[in-house]
Amino acid sequence: MIHVRYCPRVCSATLSKMTVPTAIPMRSFGSVNMNPAAAATGAAAASSKPKEHHTYVEDPTGGKLLRFQDSLPRLPVPTLQQTAERYLKSVRPLVSQDQFNNTVKVVQKFISNEGEGPALQKKLLAKAADPKVKNWVYDWWNDAAYLTYRDPVVPYVSYFYGHIDDSKRTSPVSRGAAIVTAALEFKRLIDTKELEPEYLKNLPMCMDSYKWMFNASRVAAPGKDYPVKFSSLAPENKNIIVIRKNRLYLVPHEVDGVRLSTAELEIQIQKIVDATDAQPKALPVGAITSANRDRAAEYRKHLLAADPINADLLAKIEAASFVLALDDAAPSTYNERAHQFWHGDGANRWYDKPCQFIVCRNGVSGFMGEHSMMDGTPTCRLNDFVCDVLVNNKVDHGPSAASARQLSDPVELKFVVSDALKADIKEAEEDFAAVIALHELDVNAFKTFGKNTIKKFRTSPDAFVQMSFQLAYYRLYGRIPVTYESATTRQYQLGRTEVCRSASSDALAYVRAFDDPKVENSKKIALLRAALGSHVKYISDATAGYGCDRHLFGLKNLVDKDRHLPEIFTDKTYGYSTTWILSTSQLSSEYFNAYGWSQVTDEGYGIAYMINGNSLQFNVVSKFRNSPGMASAIGKALTDMAELLETELPVKAKL
Repeated sequence: MIHVRYCPRVCSATLSKMTVPTAIPMRSFGSVNMNPAAAATGAAAASSKPKEHHTYVEDPTGGKLLRFQDSLPRLPVPTLQQTAERYLKSVRPLVSQDQFNNTVKVVQKFISNEGEGPALQKKLLAKAADPKVKNWVYDWWNDAAYLTYRDPVVPYVSYFYGHIDDSKRTSPVSRGAAIVTAALEFKRLIDTKELEPEYLKNLPMCMDSYKWMFNASRVAAPGKDYPVKFSSLAPENKNIIVIRKNRLYLVPHEVDGVRLSTAELEIQIQKIVDATDAQPKALPVGAITSANRDRAAEYRKHLLAADPINADLLAKIEAASFVLALDDAAPSTYNERAHQFWHGDGANRWYDKPCQFIVCRNGVSGFMGEHSMMDGTPTCRLNDFVCDVLVNNKVDHGPSAASARQLSDPVELKFVVSDALKADIKEAEEDFAAVIALHELDVNAFKTFGKNTIKKFRTSPDAFVQMSFQLAYYRLYGRIPVTYESATTRQYQLGRTEVCRSASSDALAYVRAFDDPKVENSKKIALLRAALGSHVKYISDATAGYGCDRHLFGLKNLVDKDRHLPEIFTDKTYGYSTTWILSTSQLSSEYFNAYGWSQVTDEGYGIAYMINGNSLQFNVVSKFRNSPGMASAIGKALTDMAELLETELPVKAKL
């Protein structure tokens, strides 16, 4: 059976264009080029017609963080004609001529006056125009891509980062305490709304999802999970959860209104290390969060039924600021680190928490994120901040150990475990091991060149990397892959992502010619530049809200449940072109040495990548479809493409 799901990928490939200022004065952006009319009428895409002005109004009650929030534009609705044209153009290189001809007829019928499209479009425009609806796709997407998705969040939904090593803090206790201090400082900036918004091409982005970063949790429920959010300012919630040897401890991070210093955190964490070293590993209650979501809901029910105290303990975990997991493992290689932070052992975790920092026995650290209510750009910023302030000593660690207060010992959260729950935990551990064993991961830490060199070729670094994926796959399989690249739509209220379909007719022409000795280099370069241009155009449109996938998804959701789906959605081209053989996304930080997640279809690859100044990195995951071979093929494609474009450079600028 082929495992296929929606592709709720982590983040945007435009992150390199996203700016994160640390201190910008309160100011008005005045009138900028946006197109609010398109949101209401489905008029032409902002990138294709003269743009009207959109005014951003600052609300001082929102602090720095949310001052633009209520005046952000609404996600537009493309016209049927726009989406039809973009969709057909995207599928042309993927299917045979006969199949394409049939799909053209199906699409033309759908958007015609006799088709179902106009009525569905009218409903969608009405929803988008409803003042109570901030984003017409938000709830649908959260439900379909995350909350109703029933496979385990690990490995299929969660994502991870690995941090560069900290030579000043090599023990897990000191490293863990410092990370907690830095993360709490970031949390303070959110709680006080002092954090500056992110900007895309100088336009403010939606910061609503930051509320789900701390003091929140996903909750397993039959058929559909739900998120819970707790007050981050309530004294009873100012705790972290520390997990070691499967034992969960509640550690207050503020006592008597004063945040714990790093030295005090070290003392508290050392107490946990000593206590857990003196006893065997506990039964891993956290394992129940690794299960299929309907099973996880059943396990949660058994947990709550075992004893009334369990509900209180569970609430403490869900309300806590975040998790610090102290692992016995000591990963060193890129692959070992990626595995550890991606999934761990299935026991020393609480997978439903949005933020889990992980510190290993050798001081190596990383992060795991639960994806349902928050995409990767906020947690990338969090982790980049944590690493930056620690590496550059820009965070206040508080008084030294000599001035540490006499604090109560951390409290172990001891669940009452029934026989039914013991069986659940055993089943969850076995299922976890079986699922992880299906996957193959390989990291290509490409050091030959990075963003700085690619820019010398006068092209987008992201487009360059995406075209390396097309060439690598073509060399392995003789065709170009259906490809999903995540594009952010956070410049709109409650915006999350849209699909950039990286496979194009221009990409197909370029990969076909690349290894053909009869084709001159000048022609190859022209074809490559055409492919790069097509990619930049598509992702620009997608970021503006004018991809085709979310629009089609919205129309599909408006089909009456008692009616057959329109043929456009049952046409095999639609099914094939939304089976994401390559699921890709970029997040980049000079402080990371790992970043990734899984594939989204059994026959495909998940490729997470970083584009840094002088290096690139690729985390390739598949169900044993030769992930190392794909990772190697990407490196070879990058080198070959660079050598081709290098022929255009002056001698002094060559690699």
